Amino acid sequence: MKWNLVFLGLLLTFGQLSWGQKGMDFPEYDGKDRVHDLNAKNYKSVMKKYDVMVVYYHEHVGSSKVAQKQFQIEELALELAAQVLEDLDDEDIGIGLLDEKTDKAVAKKLGLVEADSIYIFIEDEVIEYDGELAADTLVEFLYDVIEDPVEIIDNALELKGFQNIEEDIKLVGFFKSQKSEHYHEYEDAAEEFHPHIKFFATFSPKVAKSLDLKLNEVDFYEPFMDEPVVIPGKPYSEKELVEFIEDNDRPTLRKMQPHNMYEIWEDALDGEHIIAFAEEGDPDGFEFLEIVKEVAKDNTDNPNLSIVWIDPDDFPLLVPYWEKTFDIDLSSPQIGVVEVDDAESIWFDMDDDDDMPTVDELEDWLEDVLENKIDPDEDDDDDDDDDDDDDDDDDNQHVDIHIVLADDTFGTKYVLPRRYISCGHKGLLSHTDTA
Repeated sequence: MKWNLVFLGLLLTFGQLSWGQKGMDFPEYDGKDRVHDLNAKNYKSVMKKYDVMVVYYHEHVGSSKVAQKQFQIEELALELAAQVLEDLDDEDIGIGLLDEKTDKAVAKKLGLVEADSIYIFIEDEVIEYDGELAADTLVEFLYDVIEDPVEIIDNALELKGFQNIEEDIKLVGFFKSQKSEHYHEYEDAAEEFHPHIKFFATFSPKVAKSLDLKLNEVDFYEPFMDEPVVIPGKPYSEKELVEFIEDNDRPTLRKMQPHNMYEIWEDALDGEHIIAFAEEGDPDGFEFLEIVKEVAKDNTDNPNLSIVWIDPDDFPLLVPYWEKTFDIDLSSPQIGVVEVDDAESIWFDMDDDDDMPTVDELEDWLEDVLENKIDPDEDDDDDDDDDDDDDDDDDNQHVDIHIVLADDTFGTKYVLPRRYISCGHKGLLSHTDTA
């Protein structure tokens, strides 16, 4: 790991950037300690001070200098988040650290299971945060956490805002009023998925007519789908709504974003992901993404098809890592199949000319993938045979990325480093390559 890159990121984040106007300055870390070191003696009193408590349950740092530096970066990201959150008027949000080794008993009492995870305690709920450890991403997620689980649509402008949301699962229901028992069931269901799934409701017959909603009816929208699925069996109980959502919470096409990267990556079908890389702001990327969306719409009823879209612009410092791991060029769109556990992959063969694949060509390829006619493991076997003929220099170029985490003796292959740490507004990769 080149730590000068990390500290350059720190300078950009914690030092003040001048934009000519004071209102456009990024927050400057003031050096004040706000993050609490939680332990058996103080955790109850600390957590009582706040409406919302964020707990980073981390691995024991130990004597490794690499691990110590990495932990310093994590602490600074959390300190900046705590500083920004301190200015909130409506909610008191605290951030604390809990050591896996020295505070295991406290973690057990709080119900924390997985180290290197962030847990958010709000009222009687515990929400696990599955995004990058970045001040801006974490703060944005917390803003969503403290919002009401159901957003009300009252007018045409708010309706347009609802219709413009395409990257997330969303639900919308029409109810008589906020006092309706059916609305209360809907609201209770929303709390179960908040803030990961967006719930909307309207009490306006005019808005309901625009959405073609009947009274006490709820529509379920997959990401990137124009037409919703009407949840059958209205009026619904909370249990019925929860069961329907759980049965349909893996969309045909979904976008990996900094706030949900680990949640999506861990939700693989048979240990594999179909990954589409495309820059939405690039003409070729936009064209390819539209093709992928069309394929998803044509196959939305296929429960075995799930495509993860990654915009490389969202993860700029992971781009070289992915290019090396997958042996692909992310300056142009790509789609392939990736094994979650070992990062073996096989990719759709794009023509050298400028033409994108047609919807039919891509559907045929995906059909072969789903029928296991195209498999990363088989492709890996062929590569191994080819490698036998290569010299030692070529063997040394085999992609095998080891990520050093809190313990520098630990290494494994990851498509996503277990802790992708961003101290800047666009993301700062903090891991060590030992390949």
